[in-house]
Amino acid sequence: MNKNDKARQTRAVRAGVDTDSQHGAVMPPVYLSTNFSFAGFDMPRQYDYTRTGNPTRDALASVLADLEGGFGATVTSSGMAAVTLACQMLNPEDLVVGPQDCYGGTFRLLNGLANRGLFNVRLVDQTDPEVLAAALAEGAKMIWVESPTNPLLRIVDLAQTRKLAESAEALMVVDNTFLSPALQRPIEHGADLVVHSTTKYLNGHSDMVGGAVVAANEALHGQMQWWANALGLSGSPFDSFLTMRGLRTLYVRMQQHEKNASSLAEILSAHEAVDKVYYPGLKSHPGHQIATSQQLGFGAMLSFELKGGMAAARVFLESVELFTLAESLGGVESLAAHPATMTHATFDPQSLARAGISDGLVRLSVGIEATDDLLHDVLQGLETAAAVSSS
Repeated sequence: MNKNDKARQTRAVRAGVDTDSQHGAVMPPVYLSTNFSFAGFDMPRQYDYTRTGNPTRDALASVLADLEGGFGATVTSSGMAAVTLACQMLNPEDLVVGPQDCYGGTFRLLNGLANRGLFNVRLVDQTDPEVLAAALAEGAKMIWVESPTNPLLRIVDLAQTRKLAESAEALMVVDNTFLSPALQRPIEHGADLVVHSTTKYLNGHSDMVGGAVVAANEALHGQMQWWANALGLSGSPFDSFLTMRGLRTLYVRMQQHEKNASSLAEILSAHEAVDKVYYPGLKSHPGHQIATSQQLGFGAMLSFELKGGMAAARVFLESVELFTLAESLGGVESLAAHPATMTHATFDPQSLARAGISDGLVRLSVGIEATDDLLHDVLQGLETAAAVSSS
């Protein structure tokens, strides 16, 4: 049986298993060495220095490229390092068009580099094809897509966006962190580069920091590899090992993540304290049909507006017990965040308003705990928030 005839879940579990020819280790070893000896004078081996290449990191890169359907992957030291790496495809005066409610770290980096004159940035509502087409027509060289977006879970039509990108001769980069290749494979919909914070669902255990850029073709992969080495963005071997360990359970984790998130979205949408729920799995979500067509599931990230604004958000976040107040996402444990003061605190008031991020917005990263426990926890938090709203 050809490797690609096996299900992706099987390939994720079996990646690197029983490949150690020296000792027969079932799980591939971690190569922590900084450098590797030459076989002799002017006789380099496959690896010489870990910043440039490392067997453990390459094993992770291989399975990530396989799962995403790309030519190759470059593993970086963080998700933001992956964003930085993809930005090396831009030159001064080039325009990148991003989403107006993008991740706060991406917002900070794109605007920071633009302020230094390294390129130009336009942030728009990418769910509106006319707005997106107008922005791309300004001479864009790259469109930066989040689908779903962070934190409002807006859905961008990837196939339609690809057509617009081709018309503008722009690279299409998709941040797939929220869904992972288990639930969405953007290259199949025309993406040139796929960016991940491997810290999140790919690792799944909140015990490392890393990133990756998967390239659709050999030329782009070669440029990603060159820039990662030149800028020192490469990920560490041990973090690569941890990511690969977590990756083996990605598909089974995502099933429980999504089951829990779907149940929570239903009770949130029916509660009197909640004004609006942002979860693409709900039929009422404006991007539901597009998500159904291009995703394999709806994921475990959701956001909701509390009617009592920041006061209600504060009470809710202080009342829940099984949702830890912390940034990040994608771990087995449930997390809650207040985007306006946490993940998107770098947004100025005008940018928050333009993106639609209000003081009453709460974002949940739904973990894999027992469904009933999470439902009970959220309901009791909503009851306290409702008391604030009615007072």
